Amino acid sequence: MEITPQELKTKLDHGDKITVIDVRQPNEHAICRLKEAKLISLPELPNRLGELNPEDSIVLYCHHGMRSMQAALWLQQKGFKNVKSLMGGIDAWAEEIDPSMGRY
Repeated sequence: MEITPQELKTKLDHGDKITVIDVRQPNEHAICRLKEAKLISLPELPNRLGELNPEDSIVLYCHHGMRSMQAALWLQQKGFKNVKSLMGGIDAWAEEIDPSMGRY
């Protein structure tokens, strides 16, 4: 249900087709983000479900991984089969993959 920052980086580097969703708030997204990410904050997710394809490989992230795990579990309940939460969130990505990324 989770993917590590290194596993996600490897998949993105290999050009794997992944839909990356940032479930944080716009003010958090403005501080730091993955360039591949689409912002759909957790409260908006139910209203924007139609923007996602249940057949796609989806990785969700937030600040530390709690909101994205909630979102991943909810999407699974809605029939999404290949959904993962980024372990440790964008903070772990900044620490392990991109130390130049802004942190908060």
